[in-house]
Amino acid sequence: MSAVRVVIVDDSPFSIAVIRNILEENGFEVVGEAGSLEEVKEVVAATQPALVTMDMTLPGTDGLECTRAVHAINPNIKVIVISSMMDDEILKQAKENHVSGYIQKPVDADELLGEIQRVTAFNEIFQELEEVYLEVFKETFKDGLNRMTKTLLTYKSEHELHEDFESRGIAVIVGIIGKFSGRLMIDLSKDTAHALVAAMMKKEPASTSEITAAIAEYTNIVAGNACSILNKKNKAFGLRLAPPSVMHGERMLISQAAFKTMSATADTNFGEMLLNIGFRRGEDKWM
Repeated sequence: MSAVRVVIVDDSPFSIAVIRNILEENGFEVVGEAGSLEEVKEVVAATQPALVTMDMTLPGTDGLECTRAVHAINPNIKVIVISSMMDDEILKQAKENHVSGYIQKPVDADELLGEIQRVTAFNEIFQELEEVYLEVFKETFKDGLNRMTKTLLTYKSEHELHEDFESRGIAVIVGIIGKFSGRLMIDLSKDTAHALVAAMMKKEPASTSEITAAIAEYTNIVAGNACSILNKKNKAFGLRLAPPSVMHGERMLISQAAFKTMSATADTNFGEMLLNIGFRRGEDKWM
């Protein structure tokens, strides 16, 4: 909590003083104040806080316009509205503008601190997931191959996926849901899939549908084992799987996810395989 940097946005010196006192008495670092849209842009860009407290009524603007300006600078900055006004329409608009929390004046110290704790804990949980998920999925990918074919793989490259890419021939995608949503994709050529499934089944696969069904189940096992490990690390993740989707064909273009994903390319006895995995930060639920 003590590391959280905060900017206070309010045009009332009294309200700023009250909020500042609560924050500083509880170990937060107030790195700036702003009372107008231009000041918000200047102070937030200069200080890059983790959190902004936002009044709704400001001269020449409002808290929603200022929130949009904050997120234009850095979409990861959390905004908690502190306003004398609170009704269903304002709350609806606040949610639509990605406000992370909303409390009503006069400011209650316990309520403000509780809201900040909820918001910052959400960030911390996502950061924990982001730090470990790739290695966990790589390990279950490797372990699954070893257990099902008694062979090993070697990872030869690792990179963030920045654009659409052409599939090797078969792509299986498993959606992941929970506190954070994500997706796992395994991509491989038809020849690699054929050889892999033959090793898994210890016989020649009878058809393309048998091959794709086996690869889908393997991908589902990799995803399920990884999510189980992650959930044991932190129950707050609450990760669950959606049914796998299989695509195959010539010259398929796979769309980049709308969030950061990491790819690891593996050499196996059956050919090259791609593991791609990522999670969306999203927004914590409030009210």
